[in-house]
Amino acid sequence: MLSITMRRTRSWLVAGTALLFVGVVGAQAQADTIRSKEWYLDAMHAEEMWKTSTGSGVTVAVIDSGVDADLPDLRGQVLDGKDFSGLPGNAHTDTSGHGSQMALFVAGTGKGAGTLGLAPGARILPVRALGSDIFKTDSALASSIRYAADSDAKIINMSLGSPTYNPAVAEAVKYALGKGKLLFASVGNTGDKGNLVEYPAAYPGVVGVAAVDREIKAASWSQSGPEVDLAAPGTEMVAPCADGTSDVCIVKGTSGASAIAAASAALIWSAHPNWTGNQVLRVLINTAGGPKSGEKRSDTLGYGVVRPRIALQNPGDPGPPDVSPLPDAAALTRDASNPHAGGSATQERSAAGRSHDNGLLSQRNLLVVGIAAVAALAITVSVIVVRRRKA
Repeated sequence: MLSITMRRTRSWLVAGTALLFVGVVGAQAQADTIRSKEWYLDAMHAEEMWKTSTGSGVTVAVIDSGVDADLPDLRGQVLDGKDFSGLPGNAHTDTSGHGSQMALFVAGTGKGAGTLGLAPGARILPVRALGSDIFKTDSALASSIRYAADSDAKIINMSLGSPTYNPAVAEAVKYALGKGKLLFASVGNTGDKGNLVEYPAAYPGVVGVAAVDREIKAASWSQSGPEVDLAAPGTEMVAPCADGTSDVCIVKGTSGASAIAAASAALIWSAHPNWTGNQVLRVLINTAGGPKSGEKRSDTLGYGVVRPRIALQNPGDPGPPDVSPLPDAAALTRDASNPHAGGSATQERSAAGRSHDNGLLSQRNLLVVGIAAVAALAITVSVIVVRRRKA
């Protein structure tokens, strides 16, 4: 998530964004500036991967604040989509710029301002869910997930979150999983300030993504807990600013990390179009850079940092197509097929005890802040702003 603090009168709360504005002169200068700052593409050996896969043939649904299809680096990449926000405009209207930045991190072509996404051959399905009424946002999110589940999108990215469990959204997630979709969500940016559990990352079956820095270490503000499944670069992410200027914005947050993880899945699925979402995710997990030697997972990095280059080179056995590699999602499937089984899979996130509803994770939130004070959705970015005026 990216974080920009919004007031409660808005339908979502952006919880901590790092924005660095750098003025540039001329389109080519801007393109050169942006590409030179995309350290995460270099660290992931993106250009080497693109010889094998660019994400072509895969559509990623971006459930967010909308996606501006007219951005030079997104022209031709963005489908029609749908708007559930209740705000003026449509799915291509993005007044905050957050959804557009996520789309750029996934599928930017670099042909305009110079922003390259990790999967530049993928298509974006924009689904605008974040509106002006905080009491309707969960309903819009549930509808958005169901819409994306019924679409041709294979992957759903949700770089947003709320510390409140919502049964309708949980059911929508189950519906999307039943349709074979692969869902990613940012875990949040309050790891150093309360570490609130955030949904949809904490719903069973959703891949919760944490953020790492240039040192490939967990960012101090990236949230931790059993809801973390994978990690991806999330600091010093580069994209054109959303304020209509020619400045370059550098942002940090688990929002960008989730988008990078979703793009990683798109690269793998494009190379193996006959695989299921379970198989793509299993390979992502099996090839991830593990937390520590001897550890299967950790609460800060989950099963590790995504390494799509390794997954493309040597994916290994993708495993059974109909079994999720996530313990909670596998339990969810067993629970759905056997209603007489003991226990409720919807209340377990993992063998480590990740629970929902009024369980352990919700209790963790209650220890930090009253539920009544935290009803808004959050888009997670962290902010430090510096601007150098254009010459």
